[in-house]
Amino acid sequence: MNRMAKVAGALFLVSTCAYMIGSGILDPVLHRPDFLAHLYSDRINVVMGSLLELINAIAVMGIAMLLYPILKKHNGPFALGYFGSRIVESVLLIISTIAPLILIALSHHYISAGTAMHPYFEMIGNVLLEAHSMLFQMAMIVLSLGSLLLCNVLYRSRLVPRFLSVIGFIGYAALLASSCLAIVGQDIGPVLYVPGAIFEIMFPVWIMVKGFRLHGAH
Repeated sequence: MNRMAKVAGALFLVSTCAYMIGSGILDPVLHRPDFLAHLYSDRINVVMGSLLELINAIAVMGIAMLLYPILKKHNGPFALGYFGSRIVESVLLIISTIAPLILIALSHHYISAGTAMHPYFEMIGNVLLEAHSMLFQMAMIVLSLGSLLLCNVLYRSRLVPRFLSVIGFIGYAALLASSCLAIVGQDIGPVLYVPGAIFEIMFPVWIMVKGFRLHGAH
């Protein structure tokens, strides 16, 4: 079981790093002024960023499959809830990667079209950007809800030190609040992502180095 936990920990880090690097590449391209006029020339960055976001989504699915057999020994319904939430999150993230790739083609047509057509292309581009953002926020809501179940199982079973579980509770509650606010148009920036990011680095490092405290199970 601890071998599976260590692999899951590695996938956690792959997921976190792929997302951070991918969004770091994509965001400046997608959110610059007059993005359609420049996106086609930056298409390599868009493809690379989208590929990294796809890697993140696939890693998320792998985490769910690896942790489920361990967690279900301690709380079957919560383990299933966590498993399901991560599968739904992965699907939402995979769908969200389509929008930036469509924007490459849209940018190409925007550049070659006459100025009279620009408002039409800009409207479509803004809709695709909004869809990409909305799908991501929905994925984060699902992640937050499922990961609160994870932290509950971890806290009660003492598979990891309880301070890690507490950090997770705080982090995912903050992420849930941030994503819900963003959905209703009150984006307050990445500040509420910080506690969750701390957990998603500390937790996988811990289980990769120490493993789960299987002897503490009940």
